[in-house]
Amino acid sequence: MHVHHDLTLADIVNVKVLQEIQDKFSEATGLAAVIVDSGGQPVTEPSNFTRLCNLIRSTPEGLSRCMGSDDCGGRMAAQQLCPSVYRCHSGLIDLGAPIRLNQQHLGGFLAGQVLLPQDGAEVAGDVLNRLQDLKLDDAAILDMLAEIRVVPEERVKAAADLLYIMTNYIVEIAMANIAQQQLMNELKAKADLEKVLREAELKALQSQVNPHFLFNTLNTIARLALLENAPRTQEVVYALSDLLRNNLRNIDEMVTVGEEVEYIKNYLLIQKMRFGDRIQTEINIPASLLEQKIPVMTLQPLVENAIIHGLEPKRGGGNINISGRLYEDQFELLIEDTGIGVTRNQIERIFRNEKRVGGKGQTTGLGIINVHKRIQHYFGAHFGLDIAGEQSLGTTVKIALPYECVK
Repeated sequence: MHVHHDLTLADIVNVKVLQEIQDKFSEATGLAAVIVDSGGQPVTEPSNFTRLCNLIRSTPEGLSRCMGSDDCGGRMAAQQLCPSVYRCHSGLIDLGAPIRLNQQHLGGFLAGQVLLPQDGAEVAGDVLNRLQDLKLDDAAILDMLAEIRVVPEERVKAAADLLYIMTNYIVEIAMANIAQQQLMNELKAKADLEKVLREAELKALQSQVNPHFLFNTLNTIARLALLENAPRTQEVVYALSDLLRNNLRNIDEMVTVGEEVEYIKNYLLIQKMRFGDRIQTEINIPASLLEQKIPVMTLQPLVENAIIHGLEPKRGGGNINISGRLYEDQFELLIEDTGIGVTRNQIERIFRNEKRVGGKGQTTGLGIINVHKRIQHYFGAHFGLDIAGEQSLGTTVKIALPYECVK
């Protein structure tokens, strides 16, 4: 993919999206955070900054040093190709993760403004010495320094790793946005609009990146980390990592039903952490179907839709059953939920490619129709989705697919 090297981070990722990513990260971890450009200039409004850091930045020289420190931290991480943990110019612990796209340094995701347990009492003298020439009130500095959180080193390293996941997510959003813009430019240059639009629909699914599910999961991880130490948290992090890796695969790939089921198990494990016993799931797919090929990301949008629009709004939650059955030369995969159900009008709107009113930013009607169209693109008009349900009685989605004998 060609990238113009005069592009800035704000050119290719909506600043509101960056702000939401940053705010949710800060909310989940309790750390201060800011996203800066390649020169250390803030792209977003700072989140959860300490009073001490705001005081330092209130002076021209202090602000200049802070931006220089931010730039240095982002570039250090870019050179190391991994998150960095370092001390800022005032002596506090900061984290930095690079935002790079095709070898171009676009900026950094910075967080921190904490102290380590081993810093001890002498840290006050060190901070006063570092800030002496800014001519700030020493008593105010010491008062604000006492508010700074002391965070264990292993927790700081875990936060740095989480920061790196977030920057990779930002890069994927940027790549999707660039790809989408390139697609639009191609559309203007080609005469056969119908064919190009059909190709664009397939590729556009990959650019429908939305942070809401990721942020809900990060909040869950943060809460678990406070409650336990910490095998379940590790399990959720691994599941999230595998799930994100799958979500970023080429949308044109074909995978086995068995692989797709494993992705769904990771997704359901994470949702189980959020909803607890409110959502019960069961997977019953015959072994004879597990080697059949289907487009990647076929099941997850449908299961996610069942949870977000079927079970989450229902008091007490409900059940999801994922099953499969074979009919001679074709087979069906079924996602059945006991949620609030769906009306005939809603089903018709989904297949007319209309978004649901009041959607929560999750995979909604648009995701479902993309699954349907991708299946028909690969296998023909006889295959695809069928949706049935009634209000208060749940919803059933059937996926009809061709069966091939696997030797």
